[in-house]
Amino acid sequence: MAEISGYAIQWNKPAVIAGLFEERFAPGAFDASIREHPDVVALWSHDASRPLARAKNGTLTLRSDRVGLWYSLTPNPDSPLGQEAIATIGSGTLDQVSVGFASEVEEWEDNDDIPRRLVTRARLYEVSLVVWGAYGDATSAAIRSDNANAVALRARLKMEAAMRLRGITP
Repeated sequence: MAEISGYAIQWNKPAVIAGLFEERFAPGAFDASIREHPDVVALWSHDASRPLARAKNGTLTLRSDRVGLWYSLTPNPDSPLGQEAIATIGSGTLDQVSVGFASEVEEWEDNDDIPRRLVTRARLYEVSLVVWGAYGDATSAAIRSDNANAVALRARLKMEAAMRLRGITP
């Protein structure tokens, strides 16, 4: 099975949010949330109608380390959305991540041109595969599997078989 993994957030990396303020996450900002509310989901572009994985069923794993919030998700390779995620991430067309969260404890500084927010504790709801995340290249999404090519090949062969059934020759 193909696995998509990377960093959803890197600690202390800044992002300017809507041109209004700079935001950073302190190390371990999601630790309590992951312990207390472990049922986090992975979505396609923050769309709750397009779930890719879920912590509750073991297809999403989250871990806080010295770099940031690391995730690993295993989309269903037999579903169209799973195939799309594997193909799009595998080709490098999509390679960033975003998070849906609620800040619970934060520190503000307003000494510069734009205010700065340091989130020290937050409730994590979801991790999303996106084209452009607020944190850009500080996030990552990549296929982590020796058999990713086998999964892509299986999907292609399945599609070609369906085309032949319709009288279309690939």
